[in-house]
Formats: sequence, C-alpha cells, structure tokens
Amino acid sequence: MSFVMAAPQVLETAATDLASLGSALSAANAAAAAPITALSAAAEDEVSLAIAALFSGHAEGYQALSAQATAFHQRFVQALTAGASAYASAEAANASPLQALLDAVNAPSQALTGRPLIGNGANAAPGTGNNGGDAGWLLGDGGAGGSGTPDTVGTGGGTGGRGGAAGLFGSGGAGGAGGYSAGGNGGTGGAGGTGGLVWGRGGAGGLGGPALGGTGSGGNGGAGGGAGLFGAGGAGGAGGPGVLVGFNGGTGNGGAGGLGGNGGLLFGTGGGGGDGGNGPLGAGGAGGSGGSAGLLFSSGGSGGDGGFGAIAGGSGGSGGVASVLAGNGGAGGAGGVGNAQGGAGGTGGHALLFGNGGIGGVGGAALAGGIAGNGGNGGVSGILLGNGGAGGAGGQGAVLGGTGGVGGNAVLYGNGGNGGNAGTGPTAGTTGAGGAGGALLGADGFNAPVSTSPVHILQQEALAAVNAQSQALLGRPLIANGLPGTPGTGHDGLPGGILFGDGGAGGSGGSGQNGGAGGAAGLLGTGGAGGAGWGSFSGGTGGNGGTGGAGGWWFGDGGTGGSGGFADTTAALAGGVGGAAIAAVAVQHGVTADAA
Repeated sequence: MSFVMAAPQVLETAATDLASLGSALSAANAAAAAPITALSAAAEDEVSLAIAALFSGHAEGYQALSAQATAFHQRFVQALTAGASAYASAEAANASPLQALLDAVNAPSQALTGRPLIGNGANAAPGTGNNGGDAGWLLGDGGAGGSGTPDTVGTGGGTGGRGGAAGLFGSGGAGGAGGYSAGGNGGTGGAGGTGGLVWGRGGAGGLGGPALGGTGSGGNGGAGGGAGLFGAGGAGGAGGPGVLVGFNGGTGNGGAGGLGGNGGLLFGTGGGGGDGGNGPLGAGGAGGSGGSAGLLFSSGGSGGDGGFGAIAGGSGGSGGVASVLAGNGGAGGAGGVGNAQGGAGGTGGHALLFGNGGIGGVGGAALAGGIAGNGGNGGVSGILLGNGGAGGAGGQGAVLGGTGGVGGNAVLYGNGGNGGNAGTGPTAGTTGAGGAGGALLGADGFNAPVSTSPVHILQQEALAAVNAQSQALLGRPLIANGLPGTPGTGHDGLPGGILFGDGGAGGSGGSGQNGGAGGAAGLLGTGGAGGAGWGSFSGGTGGNGGTGGAGGWWFGDGGTGGSGGFADTTAALAGGVGGAAIAAVAVQHGVTADAA
C-alpha cells in the first residue's frame, strides 16, 4: 500500500500560480488573434490570396486549439483548488479531536509538574537570555534558549539562555547565543539542553557574543548538552569574535569554544568542541574540548579549532575520550593562524580497551615575522588492541616552522602513531617522535626513537622482515603505518598495513600547491590526515587542504581534512574533506576549518 502526503498550502499556491499563468497566456492569444487571423494578401493575384487564406486558416486552427487548452487549464486549476480545500478541511477535522485529546492528556501533568506529557518546549524570546522550555515527560524536544541581552554601554553582553531538556525521547534544545557588547565583553553562549533520558541527542551550545568595540573580548561558546542512555552529545558553541570597532580600535581576544557534550551513558559519540573566536587585533580563542563517548561502543568528539589572532592564534581543543569497551579517541582541533605565533594543535583523545588514539591537531600557521604552532600529540591506543594516534603536523611559519606532534603509544597489540610532519618555513621545524608499538605485537610509528629494549628491537626486526615480503608481493606492508608525505611537496601519504596500520598523513603543499591526501588505513586503523595547503606571504594564492584518508575496513575513523592555505590578499581556500569511516562503529571527523 502506498501513501500520499499533501500540503494544502503548497497546493493552493500552485493553483494560484497556474491561474496567473493561464491568464497571461489568454491575454497573449487574444492580442495576437486579430493580426494573424485577418492576414491581408500581399497583392490581388490568386497566389497571394491563396497564401493569405492558408496562413489565416492555420491561425484560426491555432486559436481553436488554444481555446480548448484554456478550457482544460481552467478545469485543472479548479480541480487543484478543490483538492487543496478538501485536504485543508480534512486536516482541520482531524486536528480538532486529536488536539482536544492531547490537551486532555497533558492538562493533569501540566497542572501538577508545570510540564506536559507530550509536546515540545517553548523557545525563549530573543534578547532575553531566558531558558528554553522543557519538553514533555514522555516525548518532545526542548525549546531553544533566548539570546543574551545586548549591551550598548560597555557593561558586557548577557549570557544566552540554556536550551530546554527533553523527556524520555527527544533532543535537547539549543543554547542561546551570547549578547553583543558595544564596549565590554561579549556574553557567554547558553548551554545546550540535555537529550532524552532513553534516546535523543544533546542540544548544541550557543555562540559566544561578539565584542563590537573597545578592548572587550568575545564571549565563550556554550557547552553542548549531554545525552541520556542512547544519543550523541551536542556540539559546543563557537566563541565570539573580538571585533575591531571603537574609538581606539578593538584589541579584544576571541572567545573560547564551548565544550562538546558527553555521549549517552550506554551508546553515543561525544559532541565536537566549539571553534575559538577570532581576535582581529588580539589573540584567537582556544577551541573547546570534544565530549567523551558513551560507556560501550562510541568515539570521542573532535576538538574545536583555534581562532585566528592578530597576536597569536588560539590553541586547538583536545579530542574526547572513547567508550570504555570499544571506540576511538577524538581528533584534536587545529591551531589557529596568528601573526606572531600560530596556535598549538590539540591533543588527540585516548582510547580505553579497544580502539585507536585520536590524531593530533595540526599547528597553526604564523604570518609575517611569526613562529608557527606545534602539532598536537596523538592519543594513546586502547589497552588490549588499537593503534596510537598520529601526531599533528607543525604549522607553516614565516620565520620558523612548527614542530610535529608526538605519536601516541600502543599498549599490547597495535602500532605506535606516526610522528607529526615538520612545519615548513625559511627554517623548517622538527619532525615529531613516533610512538612505540604494542608490547606483544605492533610496529613503531614513523620517526620513533630507537628502543633500548632487546626484546622490542628483536620484535621490530621480525616485523620488518615480514613487511618486506608483504610489500614485495602486495605492494603494502602487513603490520605497519603508511609513511607520511614529505612536507612542502603536497605528496600523498601511503596506505597503512593490511592487518592493522594507520594511513600516512599527506604532505603540506609547496609553493602554490594543495596539500596531499592522507593514506587509507588497513583492516584496523585511522586514515591519515590531509596535508595543509600552501600559505602565501606575498599576495599569491593559497592551496586547498588535502583530503583525509579512509578509516579501517573493520574499525577506525577517517582522517581529518587538511587546513586550507592562507593568502594575505585573498580569502583562505577550502579545508580538506574528512576521510570516510568504513566500519559501523567508526565515526568520520568533520571537515577541518579553513584558515582565517
């Protein structure tokens, strides 16, 4: 049995439009009737008279056909209008008894608890900072919080209202944005509402309010709401900008991004941390930390990216911790671009029993005369099985490139994370140290220090021999990470080992180049991060960020997309797309934010 869904308002609008079209066609036909049906002959000879009669006959036939089409058009419009009226009448007839029944069910609960059984919470009015209404006890979404009160005298913008909580089933309401301030600090964004006790995601945190002048800083973003038993945590709100308008020009900093909400108690990914606000004449705000995952099978949220800062870029937020049983740590956020100092990349989140550590965030680029930010360290793997997270690449610097992050260690079974690539610049940064492979089985990450343990050395030599045979036969190692692309070349990272291995990170772009794509993971592993696009210090065009590599065939997250390159006379280009997460338990981390 098939079902039909009709919207009476849409049908009525379509009927009105068709009627207008019919009127226009009728007017055009009427205007053309006289000139074409009474066509004069060019001369008095028989041929001219016959030609004129022939064309006039065709015109009369066209007019007759047009009259039939007009009649059909009118009947069609009448049928469409009647259908819309019938649907509207049926909706009104059905809604009246159902609404009365729902009101009767909700009335006792509303009187006793101030909250209905079924229904959405009311949205708070903008500019009030009031909290959103809580949803019905059984079913419904929480209402959105109202934005904070605006400030015109320099005392600071008001805090946004909290999003309303859901009941048993439903999503939490979004937090209200912080109010703006004309001379003080922007208001803090409201926290997202809690998701349904049984199922439903937490509400997103509100945006931090902007500082519109003076020396005020942007407001911090609101925290994302947590989930109940099953559901994802809400994303943290982005920090507000410190804007450069005022008597002496603003020097305020960007606000920090809000924390991501925690996932459901049993299942649910952590919410992503909010991005830090921009500081056009100050420092960029720090990205918020990703939320922790639920108890059983989920990944931590990714950290928010740091904001751009005229003085220093904000640091990236840390990735969230994975579920206790199985799940991957969240990726660290990218550091923000800064003039004097790029922001540090965020640390990747840790796994617990089974899972991969999160990738460290890339360091922020530094513009004229600046030192780039260091890449974030990779997260530690799960105790029983999993690869350590790769360290983030150092940022591109006008004077000195950033140092790559340290790769996370594996514990029992798994590879250590690759060390992060060195940042480029007139003086290049240093490649980060790779993480150690698992104590029972696992290869060391790229650029890992030489072990002092004879047992570990013997293990690595045996794996190298096995991988050499697999590479010769299949073009890919068996148990090892893919090598990263060389910094400044835009080369792609190599794929990871067939059994378990992370993809190598893409190399950052050279002059005018895009960043390289991250390598794909093997059966178990995380895709390599895309390389950052080239940033131009002299008016050229920046490069696009590279695409993140695909996650493991069985278990693993896709790699984060590379940051888009900057250009001092043009807008930043696009960040790379995050890699696909192949397995059902894996989570794709989102597109990396563009450079400011």
